[in-house]
Amino acid sequence: MSYMETEVEINIRTPASSLRFDFHIGQGRNNLTRNVVIHAELTDNCRVSSQELLALKSAKIAKLLQKSPHDDLSLQLRDIPADQESMELVGRFCHGFEINLSTENVVRVACVAQYLGMTESHCPNNLINTALLFFEHHIIPSWNNSIKALKSAENVLQQAVQLGLVDYCVESIISKVLDDPRLLGEPIKNSISDDDSDENENAYRPNARRKLFDINWKSEDLSTLSLRLYAPIIQAMVQRNVPQEYVVANLCQYAKTWLFSNDKVGDDTPNYKRNSQREMVEALVKLLPNQRGIVPCKFLFEMLQFAVALDANAECKNGLETRIGKQLDQASVNDLLIPSQGYAKDEKYDTECVRRILKNFYCNYTGPDPCGLNSVAELIDEFLAEISVDIDLKISTFIALADMSVAASTGTQRSSDGLYRAIDIYLDKHRHLTESERDELCRVLDCNKLSDEACEHAAQNERLPIRVVVQVLFMSQLKLRESIPKEVQGPESRLLKVEEEEGDRKREEEVRAEIEKMGSKVWELERECHVMRREIERGSVRRQKMSMWKEMKRKLGCMTSMHDCNCHVKKKKVHPG
Repeated sequence: MSYMETEVEINIRTPASSLRFDFHIGQGRNNLTRNVVIHAELTDNCRVSSQELLALKSAKIAKLLQKSPHDDLSLQLRDIPADQESMELVGRFCHGFEINLSTENVVRVACVAQYLGMTESHCPNNLINTALLFFEHHIIPSWNNSIKALKSAENVLQQAVQLGLVDYCVESIISKVLDDPRLLGEPIKNSISDDDSDENENAYRPNARRKLFDINWKSEDLSTLSLRLYAPIIQAMVQRNVPQEYVVANLCQYAKTWLFSNDKVGDDTPNYKRNSQREMVEALVKLLPNQRGIVPCKFLFEMLQFAVALDANAECKNGLETRIGKQLDQASVNDLLIPSQGYAKDEKYDTECVRRILKNFYCNYTGPDPCGLNSVAELIDEFLAEISVDIDLKISTFIALADMSVAASTGTQRSSDGLYRAIDIYLDKHRHLTESERDELCRVLDCNKLSDEACEHAAQNERLPIRVVVQVLFMSQLKLRESIPKEVQGPESRLLKVEEEEGDRKREEEVRAEIEKMGSKVWELERECHVMRREIERGSVRRQKMSMWKEMKRKLGCMTSMHDCNCHVKKKKVHPG
């Protein structure tokens, strides 16, 4: 193996001598020093071996010189955990000069001193003691310095762990968090807003504790640490019972820094980057709590999209789907729009993933209030309306999701307008469907729960099967008859109430008879529809079909002045076009 050599010159002059130190540092693949050559020259007829100078402070070098005084020490010190700056400081210290320790170099200097055996037992006031005293007084008491020192230990992590410096930094950080959890960031509001306001953009930004009267103070953030340092710290915080909402706030910030701030994962993403991000997603998911409502639903969906795109392991994806399922009623429709992955993309969105999340929600829902079920049912209606424009969306997929929406709202008075809107959009974008396929699609629609506006729109909707139109017209007649007595009420409501009480039995009989009469008309219309369908199959013209429509409306007594309309029913309220 060939090494890259770097020469560093340090000239130290005194009245009696001139010292010159040359550090030849060969660096290998792991950026660790492989070869160190140190020599000193003393002018004015005075020469001292650099090895002897180092031996005065280093027990390791002294032992090597005692064993083999003529061997090349560079071969014995090739695994020394040193960089250029650290070796400069060691050289200055060995010759009695003052060294400048800092937050960024004290851990590396301590690791070099430990490796060389520069302890108090070998020489009083040695380097390891000097470095540890600085560490104790300047690093441990400070939140910022503890984090900076940890970051500086990346290249000598193994030696820093053995020396105990990493544990001291971690303990310092955790103790300060226990005193003030806000150092991790303010808890995140679990909002389902879809807008891109500044508040949402900064949702994962931690708000560190302010330091009064110090306008230049700036808090270091744990999200600047690498994953191999960050994950153990969070695990220790969880074990020490740091409030979970603050831990989650910092996890969200970490994901935003290392994952969400990067470009979206695509087929052209380099493999090394995909592997790194996959490892990070899997590690962060293991750190997330399982309780409902602590982790924002939007964040869980973002993590799930990355997990799917990066092909994370099954445990990671299942964990996210389970967490989302527990709080699906807090999600928005945009959260559910997870793009399909892979080369054989049958559909634009990953509907199978949404179905698994729905199953998790229904299996884990224990609330006595049906509002959560209604919220999820409305969410699925909106999701169906969004994905219905996909020409590749299978009718079986649509029906499966619609059935889950209907099942969630069974026994409630929730309107079917949202599902009707989704069906209308699907029929509009998939005009190639046969009559039987349209009948199958509309089977999930409950006409009894349509609003008046939706009924008016459906009665004129040529995309609907004839059977559905007949049902809508029939329900419209019933609603009309039920609404007539209510409209009659006025200032003389007391007298009318007495008269209504006397005629209740007679009116009930009349309504029952009307319903039976209407039922016979429906049966007759169905028979005529069957005849009309056969005529259509034989190639009858559209004009004949329209005449049949008029005949049906005439028999039902529904000949109104309603104009044609092709607009879709809007959410909550449907307006005719």
